[in-house]
Amino acid sequence: MPALLDAAPAALGRIETRPLFAIKLTVAPLQELGETPFGRRRVAVVTGGEFESERPALNGRVLTGGSDWLTFRDNGVVTLDVRLVLETVEGLTIGMRYNGYRHGPEAVMARLAAGEEVDPSEYYFRAAVRFETGAPALDGLNHTVAVATGHRYPDGPLYSVFEVL
Repeated sequence: MPALLDAAPAALGRIETRPLFAIKLTVAPLQELGETPFGRRRVAVVTGGEFESERPALNGRVLTGGSDWLTFRDNGVVTLDVRLVLETVEGLTIGMRYNGYRHGPEAVMARLAAGEEVDPSEYYFRAAVRFETGAPALDGLNHTVAVATGHRYPDGPLYSVFEVL
């Protein structure tokens, strides 16, 4: 533990999370935007999906029209910039935005790029998540920090999203 934290409250020495929901996205084939000053840019349009939780208010579907602006860097890291709209089974809408990284050993990433099923323990796939909603019943999401760990399937990613306590 760094010396600066020795005299600090114990709560500063750890982060706790609690499962929020799992979300599976379906995406259309990537649209190539080409080389940019930041890397090779591709956009994946989200065509749907679903999310489910042990919390009844956090179950529903992913609406068509979200997108993932991926940047493939020269160093092999893929950056994610995603915006989605979720609709609960009660018809309430939630804006979900996340940024993250996907990377791993070159051979593993080549298998992912080829559409192969790869164990998620073989690569890093993490995101920082924010929510926005006008639904009073879900207002707590507007000031919740969340993180996600992902797994890429050929038709789209699956994430486990955790609320940071």
